[in-house]
Amino acid sequence: MQSTTSTVQQILPDLLEFPLVPPQADGSVVEIADGLLWIRMPMPMALDHINVYLIEDSDGWFILDTGLNTRTTRRLWQQIIEQHGKGKSVKGVICTHFHYDHSGLASWLTETFDVPLYMTHGEFYILKAISSNMSALGDAHQMAFYHQTGTPLEEVEAMIEGCRKDPFMQDSPPSFNRLREGDVLTIGKRNWRVVIGEGHSPEHACLYSEQDKILLAGDQLLPHISSNVLISELEPQGKQLENWLNSLNKLQTLDSKTLVLPAHGPVFKNLHLRAQQLIQHHQEQLDLLRTLASQHKEFTAYQALKCLFNRPLSPVESMMALGETLAHLNWLEDNGDLDCQRKNTSGINTYLSRQFADNDRSTL
Repeated sequence: MQSTTSTVQQILPDLLEFPLVPPQADGSVVEIADGLLWIRMPMPMALDHINVYLIEDSDGWFILDTGLNTRTTRRLWQQIIEQHGKGKSVKGVICTHFHYDHSGLASWLTETFDVPLYMTHGEFYILKAISSNMSALGDAHQMAFYHQTGTPLEEVEAMIEGCRKDPFMQDSPPSFNRLREGDVLTIGKRNWRVVIGEGHSPEHACLYSEQDKILLAGDQLLPHISSNVLISELEPQGKQLENWLNSLNKLQTLDSKTLVLPAHGPVFKNLHLRAQQLIQHHQEQLDLLRTLASQHKEFTAYQALKCLFNRPLSPVESMMALGETLAHLNWLEDNGDLDCQRKNTSGINTYLSRQFADNDRSTL
């Protein structure tokens, strides 16, 4: 299933600087710097917009992220290029990652303007796999994965049905130009270095202009919310949280005065502080689970979900929250805080604090 951009977890952006007023999500444009335009596309969901960007070259424009595959977004792109393109057309589409608010119009844009797509290898092939395998939703493997978390069957079925009804699943383009860590894209007067992040998606590409101290951050650094970091049936014992924390540490090696251009929320400064806020958020989530483990000899991932996300969630939000809970549980297991008893007599995985596990190995 394709994850939406972020969990509903809010994190206060204390002490961040917001130097520019955002554009309206109606085709309006804000100039960030010479040859760099900020645009907002509407999204008919709780997260009601995505920031996309136009980067000017001598003979055309590169689009960074696409917005959802909707009639409104297609119309707005045509309007924006006509009104703000200075007579130049689009010459390439860059997608930071595969989530459909970022790549949903990749096929349409590359076909409409007859231009190449630029993505990382991991993002392109996840997009291709998901778009060609919608029939796998609710298959035996996926159902077994969610059953093992202890989630009631009716809730699992609601999650799967929510995915089936998702109107924004998209086709993948037939080909791409590969982005790799450290690649440099020279567009206009700027050199943009590719900085790869992991955790939210497998191989998320940010673009960094060292000379101008500008970071096109996608979902790797958001000012108001925490990007979803989840485990799915595709990689049940993945290290997504570890990868996410490592990626936040990597971003802190960039210049502290960098202007961050995120995919959601306003453009902001104080990159290092924001990365630390996000790290602290996940540390607090891990501490909540440690407390749960100190109070209960055994618990399921579903019970841990209720500890971390103790509020009403839609079925799709529940799927994302459960995946994020599993990412934290995997981290605690890998770091020696928990033992996981996989598939007990009821077929459900349960977790034990390492203290209990050391004292009572007979239960494993």
